[in-house]
Amino acid sequence: MVANTVNTTRWKDYILGFLEQRAEPNEGFRPVYQFSLQLMEQKPLISEEEWIQQIILDCLSRLNEDATFWTYEAAYLYLEYLYYKAAQNREYSHEDKYGDFYQLIKTLTVKGIYNHALLEYYSKDEISELAKKIDTQKDYLFTYIGIRTLADRYLATDHQKNIYELPQERWMIIAMQLMIKEPKDKRLKLVEEAYWALSNLYMTVATPTLSNAGKSYGQLSSCFIDTIDDSLQGIFDSNTDIANLSKNGGGIGVYLGKIRSRGSAIKGFAGASSGVLPWMKQLNNTAVSVDQLGQRKGAICAYLDIWHKDIHAFLDAKLNNGDERFRTHDLFTGVCLPDLFMEQVENRGDWYLFDPHEIRQVMGYSLEDYYDEKDGDGTFRKKYWDCVKNEKLLKTTIPAIDIMKNIMKSQLETGGPFIFYRDEANRKNPNKHQGMIYSSNLCTEIMQNQSSTNVIAQYTDNGRIIVEKQPGDFVVCNLSSIHLARSVTDNCLERLIKIQVRMLDNVIDLNQIPVPQAQMTNQKYRAIGLGTFGWHHLLALKKMKWESEDAVQFADRLYEKIAYLTIQTSMELAKEKGAYPVFKGSEWETGKYFERNGYVNNPSTPYAWDRLLKDIQQYGLRNGYLMAVAPNSSTSIIAGSTASIDPIFQKFYAEEKKDYKIPVTAPNLSPETTWYYKSAYFFDQRWSIRQNAARQKHIDQSISFNIYVQNTIKAKDLLELHITAWKNKLKTTYYIRSTSSLVEDCDSCSS
Repeated sequence: MVANTVNTTRWKDYILGFLEQRAEPNEGFRPVYQFSLQLMEQKPLISEEEWIQQIILDCLSRLNEDATFWTYEAAYLYLEYLYYKAAQNREYSHEDKYGDFYQLIKTLTVKGIYNHALLEYYSKDEISELAKKIDTQKDYLFTYIGIRTLADRYLATDHQKNIYELPQERWMIIAMQLMIKEPKDKRLKLVEEAYWALSNLYMTVATPTLSNAGKSYGQLSSCFIDTIDDSLQGIFDSNTDIANLSKNGGGIGVYLGKIRSRGSAIKGFAGASSGVLPWMKQLNNTAVSVDQLGQRKGAICAYLDIWHKDIHAFLDAKLNNGDERFRTHDLFTGVCLPDLFMEQVENRGDWYLFDPHEIRQVMGYSLEDYYDEKDGDGTFRKKYWDCVKNEKLLKTTIPAIDIMKNIMKSQLETGGPFIFYRDEANRKNPNKHQGMIYSSNLCTEIMQNQSSTNVIAQYTDNGRIIVEKQPGDFVVCNLSSIHLARSVTDNCLERLIKIQVRMLDNVIDLNQIPVPQAQMTNQKYRAIGLGTFGWHHLLALKKMKWESEDAVQFADRLYEKIAYLTIQTSMELAKEKGAYPVFKGSEWETGKYFERNGYVNNPSTPYAWDRLLKDIQQYGLRNGYLMAVAPNSSTSIIAGSTASIDPIFQKFYAEEKKDYKIPVTAPNLSPETTWYYKSAYFFDQRWSIRQNAARQKHIDQSISFNIYVQNTIKAKDLLELHITAWKNKLKTTYYIRSTSSLVEDCDSCSS
């Protein structure tokens, strides 16, 4: 925002009047009013923004566990500033707070900020009708840090960063954009319903959707996963694809497991390959150099199998010491663990490292293409032991526990690598009839079929160069999250999920992804990721202790309900619009997904799963993948709740900004809830694992699940947590958040 010098008292007089009005019935507010008078006398020529910020900080200085209302008072003040600036830029009276909605759309379309489609699809009368539904009172749901985050990062501005769009207008623009291609006879009603869900903060959309919906730039999807082919062409083509997605706001997961290891042969020449590290360096440079319109650098996570010969160099890549030529500090990392490795760790057995290229040459198959279909038995372990026994294969032998120690050392220093339990992920894949899951995404909640894209022909034709590719499954996921504390308390999950799944499904058709194979995969599976946030907030409101059997059972019941409503809504959409193209043969269609979860023929469940299965077999499902719980770090702040399924760090803390700190309390903190807001670092993490296992069985994809530990934790205790997570059938774990670790949050999946 432009900080104009105040040369009249009109703006300050308005705010002083506002403060005086609030102080009259509330003696506790009078010191803020007095402070504002003193500030006006002492610094009459400071900028509007600095003047209001000083008053806001004075409000926030009074915030404590017994007076949490000050965050709302600060929010009211900041909203008045936003109203004033928007009115100034849009040339209407700031006493009106919100200006003409149609004129806003027209102005920002002319300026090239909004997409022309809004004016092409919606008539002036329709926009005027929707403007009447904008409820400015909903602005008062925001905490200060919530409204500040929304304003600083997401509200539409002109190219000089001058504020034009106000909070309720952002919600309405998102609703209009996501319903733009719905049938005209029901479109306005659907827009109103989507606006209801957003404006009440019952849900949030993913960061790319929140930022880009209705605008002329950027795309709407959160997460992508690429599988890189073991060829020079494949590696560089993938890097270009990743750069194009990164600049448009996507977080990228990259599976490197097919790339040959250091010292492998190239065209028969032994020792020619440099392994995966040089390509990781290239990805690291892409993440740094291709930023997202200057808002933040790109975010990429590389995954590698635990049996790959380059695993040691891979695990060391983010460490702060050692040879910088082999460090990728800006790249996140994840390891793909089969059950067999965890068994060898537990039994203190040996582990064997191989070159994937050599396995293909000698054994005639790719080891990464297999998994164990059953607990303790399956194709992967048989193929793996065949490789161990084959004397023609070069292999490195190392105690499995030593590799696990290396993983844990890196986790305590850097927070990662993230863990992907590949056997469990593939066993529970409802679309295994179409492929294989090799890894997860940047934030470990996405589980979808993957395959590499390969060049099959390149030739010239009439002065043009034609490149033909065989497209692989380039994973796309479209995220949105339920505000549990608000929606469960208001008992509106049924209404909410019905509109939320439709909004997510529409993202698929609206998106223009700059990578063709990603666009094709998006249409093939029509994958969405409905998630949740505010779990700890909800437990506190219900006065339920985190470390309790009640919390575990509550997670089980609640997420079964969410699963049922989500799947039911996708079935209804399939009835209306058609099933996803590869529905036939899926475990949704055969019923195996429902049988495995114990849903069918179950008299104890309160939901009509048997009836739903029959409907699905008749009408199909609109979406091949449905649920995924993302980190929600920034959007949960906007909605005034706790992130994802995580416990809070502290009841009272300060969020650091460039020039100042914003005091923040746990949501709805009061003498009644304070006992239920224990810090994440002081919970017995086994209770968190049990909770997550209870919800994981109802979620077809995965969950961004952090493990919180003290920096004094012993190696054997951290190992026990990993073993417990694996035995509880988690598909992934995200950060190991240590009290001594400085870790970064992923914004791309913050839905």
